[in-house]
Amino acid sequence: MRAPVSWIKEHVDLPAGVSTAALTDRLTALGLKLEGIHSAGAGIEGPLVIGRVLTKEPEPQKNGKVINWCTVDVGDANGTGEPQGIVCGAHNFGPGDLVVVVLPGGVLPGGFAISARKTYGHVSAGMICSAAELGLSGDGEGIIVLPSDAGAPGDDVFDLLGLSEEVIEFEINPDRAYALSLRGVAREAALGFGVPFHDPAQRVLPKPDGAAWPVTVADPAGCPVFAARLVSGFDPTRPTPEVIRRRIEQAGMRSISLAVDITNYVMLELGQPIHGYDADKVAGGLGVRRALPGEHLTTLDGTDRELSVEDLVITDDSGPIGLAGVMGGLTTEMSETTTRILVEAAHWDATSMFRTGRRHRLTSEAGKRNERGVDPLLPGVAADRVVELLVEHGGAVAEPGYTLVGTAPQRPAIRLQTDLPARISGIDISAMSTVEHLRSIGATVSEHASAGTVEVVAPSWRPDLNDPYDLVEEVVRIVGYDQVPSVLPRRATGRGLTRTQRLRRRVGRTLAGAGCVEVVSFPFVGPATFDKLGVPEGDPLRNTVLLANPLSSEEPGYTTTLLPGLLEAAARNVSRGAARVALFETGTVAFPADNGPAPIYGVHGRPSASEIDKLFEALPVQPQHLAVVMGGEREQSGWWGEGRAVGWEDAVAVLRRLADELGAPIRLSTGTRAPWHPGRCAVATVDEVVVGYAGELHPQVCTSYGLPKRSAAVEVDLDALFAAVPDVVAGPVFSTMPVAKEDVALVVPDSVTVAEVEEALREGAGDLLESVRLFDVYAGEQIGEGHKSLAFALRFRAPDRTLTEVETGAARDAAVAAAAARTGAVQR
Repeated sequence: MRAPVSWIKEHVDLPAGVSTAALTDRLTALGLKLEGIHSAGAGIEGPLVIGRVLTKEPEPQKNGKVINWCTVDVGDANGTGEPQGIVCGAHNFGPGDLVVVVLPGGVLPGGFAISARKTYGHVSAGMICSAAELGLSGDGEGIIVLPSDAGAPGDDVFDLLGLSEEVIEFEINPDRAYALSLRGVAREAALGFGVPFHDPAQRVLPKPDGAAWPVTVADPAGCPVFAARLVSGFDPTRPTPEVIRRRIEQAGMRSISLAVDITNYVMLELGQPIHGYDADKVAGGLGVRRALPGEHLTTLDGTDRELSVEDLVITDDSGPIGLAGVMGGLTTEMSETTTRILVEAAHWDATSMFRTGRRHRLTSEAGKRNERGVDPLLPGVAADRVVELLVEHGGAVAEPGYTLVGTAPQRPAIRLQTDLPARISGIDISAMSTVEHLRSIGATVSEHASAGTVEVVAPSWRPDLNDPYDLVEEVVRIVGYDQVPSVLPRRATGRGLTRTQRLRRRVGRTLAGAGCVEVVSFPFVGPATFDKLGVPEGDPLRNTVLLANPLSSEEPGYTTTLLPGLLEAAARNVSRGAARVALFETGTVAFPADNGPAPIYGVHGRPSASEIDKLFEALPVQPQHLAVVMGGEREQSGWWGEGRAVGWEDAVAVLRRLADELGAPIRLSTGTRAPWHPGRCAVATVDEVVVGYAGELHPQVCTSYGLPKRSAAVEVDLDALFAAVPDVVAGPVFSTMPVAKEDVALVVPDSVTVAEVEEALREGAGDLLESVRLFDVYAGEQIGEGHKSLAFALRFRAPDRTLTEVETGAARDAAVAAAAARTGAVQR
C-alpha cells in the first residue's frame, strides 16, 4: 500500500514538526511495516519551471520526422528574462499553452543532464518535459500541458506536480485489510500519536428507498450488503482533476478516465472497492447469485472465463455481467460515450472472493481488498462519495433514490478479563489502560456482571478481532512491543539432546564426512512428480496427503519421498557447471492416516491428555527420512591420474558407512524400487524390515532431471533405522597378537548375493574371524555360465595368543563349509 503523506495529513492532525521518518517509525511499531519512502522528484535537480509557449514552428527533417522550433517565456528563471529557444518533437501543444520546462544545468531522473546544445540546426537551451521524462508516468503521450491558471512563467513546478511529495509504501499483513486505504493508515497514525482522526466515512446518507435501481440478492451469505446509486448527464470528455490523477498514480495505479479514476480514488481513500456500469448497457435489474453450470463471462481484461458454480456473479436480464468483487464484465464497461453511470458498492464474503480469485488466477486491487475483508458499513458511504465526485468533477446529476439491500452482520461481543494483557505480555498494564486502548481502536467496551471482566465489540473494519487473545495483541501493540520484558527461561537441569536428536546429528556428521552437502527443499509434489520418478500407478508413494491451501495447484500434496526435491537441487547445480554433486537432506514425509479430520480446540487453556491423543490420531504418519543424491565425478581427474564417475557402489558405500557409524545391523540384498535401476538397487533390511534403498538411478530418471548418467541415490527411513540402533555401540576389541591371513575363492550361482555369502562365512568362521572383505569378482568360461567367482580375504586373530596353522585352517574350512551349506558355494 502506497500512501502520500499529504493525503494522510488530510485525515489526521499530526503534531507539528513530525517528519516522515518519525511517522513511519511509529506506524511500523504498530504493525504497518515500512517498505520504502518514495518521492517522484528525488532524481530531479536544477531549474524546473512553468513556461508559456510563444511560438511553435514545425520543421520537417530529411528522415521524415517533424520537429518544432519553439520560443518559450520562462520569466526570469533563465537570468535574462528573454524567451528561451527549445527544440521539441511532441505536437500536443500550441502557442499560449503553459508547459513544464527544465533549463540548462538541470538533471532529470536517470542522471540525464540538460545543457544547451545544437540539434536539428538550432541551439536548444532546455527541454519541454513529458510526464514520462519526469518519472511521473510512463503511459501518457506528449508533453505536459498545464491548466491556464497553474501559475506564471518562471514559477517553480515541484509542488504543482507533486514532485516534492513523499509517498510511504507499507507492507500490509493479510489480517490488516483496513490498512489498504488512506482511512486505515490515517487511523493508525492518529492512534500512534494520540491525535484526532477525521474519518472520511462520516457522511449523512439518504434514506434507502430502493428507487436507484432494482437489485435482488439471491445469496445473502455471499453478499450481505449491496448499495446502488445512479447519476446522469455525466460528461465523459472531462479530464481527471490533477490532484486525483496524481494521487492515484502515487498509490501505484494507472489513470484511465474520469469515471474510473473516481471509483479507484474512493477505493484508495476508504478501502471499499466500487464498480461503475454504463447504465444504458445494463438490461433490467441487477442480481447477485452463484454462477450456473456452463456460464461464461468476458471480464474487463478481455478474457472469456468459464464460471464455476461456486463463483458469485452480478447479473442483469442478459446473464452475468461481472465477477462479483473481483472484476467487472466487458459488456457493461464505461466508455467515452457513457453519460449515465450506475454505481455499485457491495460487501462480499472474503472466503468466496479468495477462492474465485485463485480459481481464475485473477488478481485486482478490488479483489485484494475483498478477499481480506472490508468494512461492511462502507458500501453506502463509498457509493455516496463516488456520486459526490462525479457531480463535482463530471458535471453529472445525482438521480433521486438509494438502493440498499441487506444489513451489515452484527459483531458478537468478546468477553475479556482486563488483566489478561498484563498476564500474557508481562507488561504492567492496568485495567483502565486496557479499556482505553481498546476504545482507541474503535471497539465498544462495556462492563460485565463479573468483576474484572468487560464485553468488547470489535469495530466493523476489524474482522480479524474475534477472541480475547486478538484483543490482547491490540493492547500490547499500542503499549509497544518494545516494552515487553526480556526474561530468559530457566535451564532445565539434567536434560540434554534426546536420543533421536543425537542420532540425527551423528547422521549429518557422517554424511558430511562422506563429502555430501546438506540442502533443504520444498516437500510438495503432484502426479507429474511421480511420473518423472517412474513410480507406477497404485504405488503407495502416490498416495499423498493433500494440502488445504497448496502453494501450487500442480503440487497439491505433501511428499512421500525426499528424492524429488533433492534431484531438482542436484540438477540445478549440474546446470550451473558443477562437475560433481553429492547432496543429502533429512526431513519428514507423510502418508495419509485416514482417521478423519483433526478436532479443533479453543485457546482458553491447554488441551487434556485425551484431547491431545485425538489430535495425534488424526495426524498423518510422518516418518523421518534421509535421502542422498550423487552424480558426476566421485574422484576428480588430474595429474595424478584418471578420475572416477559416481556409480551404484558409491550409494551402497554411503549406506554401509552410515550403518557402521550407528551400529545398525543392516543386511543388503538385491531389490527393485522406483526410481532406481532394476538390478542395480540394493535394499537394506533389519530383521526382515525394510529400512532403505540405495543404488543407481534409472536412466530415464537421470534424463528427466538432467543429471549425469549413472547418478546414484539413497533413501532411508531413519525412524525404522534408529529403532535398530543400540543405545551404546560396542567399541572394537584390539589385540597385540599377530593376524592370520586366509583367502578363499568361492563359485556360486549368479542369483546368490555377496551379502549372503559373507554372512555365511562370518557365521561359520566363529569368534576368531576379525574381518572378511570381498576383493575380487570373476565370471568367465572357467567358471561356467550362470555362475561367478567371489574371492574373500579372511583375517583371523585371537585376543590372547598367536593362532596356529591348524586353528586358522579349521576356522577357514568351517567358514567355507557354512557357505557351501547355505548358498551352494564351491571352493576353487
